[in-house]
Amino acid sequence: MEIIKGGVTAAKGFRAAAAAAGIKYQDRKDMAMIVSEVPAVSAGTFTSNVVKAAPVQWDRKVVSEETCARAVVINAGIANACTGAEGLGYCRETAGEVERQLQIPKNQVLVASTGVIGKQLPIERLKAGIDAMIPNLSDSMESGHEAALAIMTTDTKEKEVAVTFQVGGKVATLGGMSKGSGMIHPNMCTMLAFLTTDVAISKEMLAEALKEDIKDTFNMISVDGDTSTNDTVLLLANGMAENPVITEKNEDYASFREALHYVNETLAKKMAGDGEGATALFETKVIHADTKEHARILAKSVICSSLTKAAIFGHDANWGRILCALGYSGVDFDPEAIELYFQSKSGKILIYRDGLGTDYSEEEATRILSDPEVTVLVDMKMGQEAAAAWGCDLTYDYVKINADYRS
Repeated sequence: MEIIKGGVTAAKGFRAAAAAAGIKYQDRKDMAMIVSEVPAVSAGTFTSNVVKAAPVQWDRKVVSEETCARAVVINAGIANACTGAEGLGYCRETAGEVERQLQIPKNQVLVASTGVIGKQLPIERLKAGIDAMIPNLSDSMESGHEAALAIMTTDTKEKEVAVTFQVGGKVATLGGMSKGSGMIHPNMCTMLAFLTTDVAISKEMLAEALKEDIKDTFNMISVDGDTSTNDTVLLLANGMAENPVITEKNEDYASFREALHYVNETLAKKMAGDGEGATALFETKVIHADTKEHARILAKSVICSSLTKAAIFGHDANWGRILCALGYSGVDFDPEAIELYFQSKSGKILIYRDGLGTDYSEEEATRILSDPEVTVLVDMKMGQEAAAAWGCDLTYDYVKINADYRS
């Protein structure tokens, strides 16, 4: 596998564009579009929130009932959530406009929205945005980058990644983009991710690969503990790499899974590190747990702890908050058997062992916690399983951003 520059247009046969439709933002592009030159098999994972936005309802139907998909239309600013039959109708109209302009059947068009909940989309502006994007669809890296910028809301930076890998003697590519900064606590935020690949793979294998990988990537991040109504990950595979079609769990499938995991984990960490108001990416690694599921639960409990997140912001080695978060996770363990460490590019320090805090240097701990990427390492001393979770520190700016988000 080789990491390359690019995003959703890196793979063969995918074009993208962006446009300023004035849906909410008046000073930037706020719509994006991805189109595959040929029909692509699709897979998706969606929010577990009982309240599901209209685009989630539309996309679940397309992914589950249709053999292929050709296009994705995304808008930022209005989430099209809690909008009833009218909101679902706007999904249909959006897909219909793509059908009218590109002759792609509307049941092969996926849609996604992010932004304020409860407002209806200005559908005429949305359709005008589609009309503006179509002449500009391109497979250039710049077009993919513009699309990544256009889907942001409170994000401070775009999120893209791409890799190449070998399958069946052919070079295949997988690229993606995502957005998410607040209301991030996926359980498959407002989290949207769009992945494109030219690998040839069956719909069944594509769906299984995505479903399994989500557990250790997007589902292991949290910014604020809020699971969005709109969380969506969409993966399109158009087969233009011309490798033998992957229909079983063989060596080619393993290569694809490795690439998928890297792309998903990279995008997930980019979102966690760009949490609203955040100054640091906060990672928790749990090692030597008795089961994989327990390792996941423990790691996520720590990165979801508001008190721990606040301590990370203050560069305070308050290990008691970490121990507390482990203790209420629901996993049974011996607190006197585990070890806790802080680590970053500035070093690694043992802070808790044998049921007591160690005689560590507060100055050294503060230096480690002052880096932009900080890890808590938890050694459970119980088995051989491990997991990692990613979040961010909790700052004053998080409250400021969310106090007036609708204005």
